[in-house]
Amino acid sequence: MILPLLLLAAAPQTAPQTAAPAATAAATPREAGPREAGPPAPTDRYAHCMDLAANTPAAGIEEASHWRLAGGGVSARQCAGVAYANAGQLTAAATEFEAAARAAEITKDKRSAGYWAQAGNAWLAAKDAPKARAALDAALAAGTLTGLDLGETYLDHARAQVASGELEGARGDLDQAMATASTDPLAWLLSATLARRMDDLPRAKKDIDEAMRRSGDDASVQLEAGNIAALSGDEAGAKTAWKRAAAIAPDAPAGRSARAALAQFIPKPAR
Repeated sequence: MILPLLLLAAAPQTAPQTAAPAATAAATPREAGPREAGPPAPTDRYAHCMDLAANTPAAGIEEASHWRLAGGGVSARQCAGVAYANAGQLTAAATEFEAAARAAEITKDKRSAGYWAQAGNAWLAAKDAPKARAALDAALAAGTLTGLDLGETYLDHARAQVASGELEGARGDLDQAMATASTDPLAWLLSATLARRMDDLPRAKKDIDEAMRRSGDDASVQLEAGNIAALSGDEAGAKTAWKRAAAIAPDAPAGRSARAALAQFIPKPAR
């Protein structure tokens, strides 16, 4: 059940003249599927539908539609959302998750907050920050999310805030997320990236070190480590991190950004 998470907090930055320009982080330490919105419906049909949604999305969409017409309710809607997400139809996925959330609210089903969180995650992947923020606001307002689910929702809310230019609000969200999602390397990467954008290099260095410790073999983490080193005037450290990012994922966005940053060190032929 793969639903891409876009690293909206990472944006191109220009380093001082004495160091390489910071590149753009365009991938995450992990891809996260839609979070489970509470315990699944205890039916064989739910398991069957979700299996199709994960492995053959087109069949999952069809099965979810038939199940919904047969009275599958919010569980059928959730399955449809997962299937659409895996089919790359992110707007449709978000719409289904929102429908599940609203239906759950009517019946006082506590899973509604999780469905709102899934909708927000899908809207982020669809690059619609205002709708993502609205859905995530609803998820947090419910007051029923706990533990990692709560932390991950704050992470997504921070990303929506960044996309809307609300950096101070995003900082507060990330600090909230750290309380319950500090084991997630993405939390540290997002926090480091945001700190860099807010010119808080001590915080950026501290948080990227944590991200490196937890997921040093991820190209996005190495890319951001290079960005922060460059802005700190550490040319050697920037080169080392960017070379590592390019080696880990040469064809991924993070690897391409790292190569672009490194290209400035190649001497230009004399005319």
